[in-house]
Amino acid sequence: MQKYNTSGSKKLYEDTCNYLVDGVSSSFHKAAVEEYPICMNYAKGSKMYDVDGNEYIDYVGGFGPMILGYANESLNRAVKDQLERGSHFSTLTPSLAQLSKKLCDIIPCAEMVSFQSSGTEANMHVFRVARAFTGKQKIVKFEGQYHGWADEQKITISASKLEDLGDVSSPSRLFGTAGQRQETCDDIIITPWNNLETMRELLEKNAHEIAAVITEPYMCDEGPIMPQPGYLEGLRKLTEEYGVLLIFDEVITGFRLALGGAQEYFGVTPDLSVFGKAIAGGFSLSMVCGKKEIMKVGHPSGTFNATPVAVAAALETIRQLETPGTYEKFQALGNRLANGLTETGKKFGVKIYATANRSIGQLQTGVDYPVKDFRDCLANVDYSLYNQLFLRMTEYGIRITSARGRLYLSTAHTEADIDQTIAVFEQILSEIK
Repeated sequence: MQKYNTSGSKKLYEDTCNYLVDGVSSSFHKAAVEEYPICMNYAKGSKMYDVDGNEYIDYVGGFGPMILGYANESLNRAVKDQLERGSHFSTLTPSLAQLSKKLCDIIPCAEMVSFQSSGTEANMHVFRVARAFTGKQKIVKFEGQYHGWADEQKITISASKLEDLGDVSSPSRLFGTAGQRQETCDDIIITPWNNLETMRELLEKNAHEIAAVITEPYMCDEGPIMPQPGYLEGLRKLTEEYGVLLIFDEVITGFRLALGGAQEYFGVTPDLSVFGKAIAGGFSLSMVCGKKEIMKVGHPSGTFNATPVAVAAALETIRQLETPGTYEKFQALGNRLANGLTETGKKFGVKIYATANRSIGQLQTGVDYPVKDFRDCLANVDYSLYNQLFLRMTEYGIRITSARGRLYLSTAHTEADIDQTIAVFEQILSEIK
């Protein structure tokens, strides 16, 4: 195997830094450990091609949306057909009515839906809906979970060391970026995940002022971390007992774990849910859904909410995901990847925890067990080794996310892709050892 020459990416990035803040359009697009990002020219299926002509097997998936892979022909055709009829009407259309009904049919909690354009906007809306319905102001969120970049959302989404999180009984509220207003965290309560005892104590003391508890049902942003057996069921029971709404943030898990999201996969139905990313196969669309009596209290605004193009993409994405065997194929490919990574780690005496849940794969270094919460990650996961793997895999044509450990599969991935990925992983471990 030969390492890629990416000098074209370096030059393009350096030139662009003169005109574009940080040289990228999102902080997600360049990892902190990268000297420069790989600049892509085009993509097809499970592969991406950079400006130097190098080919990459991609597990970033546009940070989640590309569940059908890149340049899916049927999806492109559906979008093209809509473009020929018009891209933006600012009115109800037959296709929007069709999509709204379809989502209510397939998502367990969805009695009614509302649309936005991004996960951040949808989470902003669901916070407002929860407060309007309950008449209470505070929202409980969990350490290490991301619900968007707005001021009151981007709190304790990450930490550089365990001590930054403070005491378990009274966790620190950490800001995610410069310029956030201090008062925006006044109505946000932070607590560790996967701990029902702590949640019960919190609700006993504060339920009278808590509108909702929001959680990723499968914690994917920092981790990833699966819910402990009975945890989601326990959250559902506690929130009902104390008169607090339960919100699932399914921006990542929606359509990736099951057509009806994590709530279908785990069999736990929240009061409200937020969907985004994979909902439209790479086009900008997000959604809040939930019980009709709750949803009716808040009417969303937004010029580009559910454009006909995004709606056409969503309908085609759902149509393809409904194909029998789709999620079984995801699981089979995920198992092949996770098992290969795990066995390769054992071969070289490197602690690896890898697993797969449908189209979401997981890779963590320094541990060989499923971590319990974000504190467990900070204390035990070897982020330095993981980021070394991230950089080296990129050099050999495998694209994964930095730090986070998420591996997104698409319907375009093949067994050959998985086997090549494992071969690269083995090559890298042999060099490190």
